[in-house]
Amino acid sequence: PRSLSNFRENFPSSTIIEEANQRLYLATTVRVSTYKMKVIPLNEGLAILEEAIVKAGKVMEGCPEMHFTANEYMKYYECVYHMAIQREPCEYTAQLYERYRTALEDSINAKVLPCLLYHDGMPLLTDLVKAWSAYKVMSNWLAKFFGYLDRFYTARKDLLPLRAVATQCFRRLALQEELFQKILHVLFSMIDYERDGNQIDSVLVKHVMDLLVECGMEFEQAMLAHTAAYYSRKSSEWIAEDSCNDYIMKADWCLNQERGRICRYLDCTKWEPLLQVAKYQLIDETVNKLREKQLVEPLSTANFQILVVGN
Repeated sequence: PRSLSNFRENFPSSTIIEEANQRLYLATTVRVSTYKMKVIPLNEGLAILEEAIVKAGKVMEGCPEMHFTANEYMKYYECVYHMAIQREPCEYTAQLYERYRTALEDSINAKVLPCLLYHDGMPLLTDLVKAWSAYKVMSNWLAKFFGYLDRFYTARKDLLPLRAVATQCFRRLALQEELFQKILHVLFSMIDYERDGNQIDSVLVKHVMDLLVECGMEFEQAMLAHTAAYYSRKSSEWIAEDSCNDYIMKADWCLNQERGRICRYLDCTKWEPLLQVAKYQLIDETVNKLREKQLVEPLSTANFQILVVGN
């Protein structure tokens, strides 16, 4: 399989876009000033843009080397531009905006969902990250071609900007509730496996976390609840099996690992509650039982400080 970096390298080049914009400006200035523009019928314009949609969709089929030339960029952008500034009843901004949205939805339904619906475990997360990376390349190209709509239409009509539409489509379709819960289950299972001291694909976990945050998915409460349940189970096992000193050492190790895990996968400034939940289950909730054990087995000075002061 090709590296995900191949997808990122094929985001629209600023050089291509600048060159095309300069040529487009000169072309449209001359045309508007010298003669009346030819009206582009809706079907004709959509047929031209369909070329762009089909070619951009190739990246969703595993062709990360797909790219557009400056001439192609100018052709598609100019088509949208003229269709948007034509006088009524030939002004087609609403139809263009709708075609942009349906192009995104069609690509998700055809290329993303089939991969996600029938996979589980790590393959599910791997396919999700690959699909999201390819989808961002495709939607970025389309947002450039349809970009004139953001110049006035979306703001005037109080509609989502094009890039926000792309994110919304992916969130609504690829991260629909059933799939989202399935993704969280796999993600949390991998984190638990790491909490148990095993090696996992931490890069994959980070990519999935970033994806969920970028798509605006709410998973903080689910993660807090899962973390609380995990450490509640561990606490019950250890308090029954381990000496007081061993328990404190395990709890202290877990809290240090959790702190590092938060910084690896999440925004450290926003996820302090996760560490507090772990501390509550490991220390605060068991402090009375630990003190009872202390009467039988005195704590070391260091462990006593952890128990009294906290991690």
